[in-house]
Amino acid sequence: MRDWRFTLHLQAPLTPGQLDTLFGLDSFSDGRTNLVRGPDTAEFWCTFEAESLTGAIADALSRFEDFPGVLVRSVELDEIALDENGMATPAVVPAPPPLEADPAA
Repeated sequence: MRDWRFTLHLQAPLTPGQLDTLFGLDSFSDGRTNLVRGPDTAEFWCTFEAESLTGAIADALSRFEDFPGVLVRSVELDEIALDENGMATPAVVPAPPPLEADPAA
């Protein structure tokens, strides 16, 4: 078993009622999914333990059965996720270097 990292992009931002439902769902409160919202977007940053990436994504998607009206539009593996998942190759854009702390701060 290993940890897999990916992002689930939602079809639309969550409504206030959907947010209330989300905060009451135990399946979303175990730390494996983290909601990230923007002005016109919503996504979940996910870390799931599974034998395969497909299994991890299936586990994450199964949680939405208890979340009515919320649709997942896409699954993303960005360059950082590819690197963290051990899937980076010479054909994958490398992850950017970490930001250095401002010495004046």
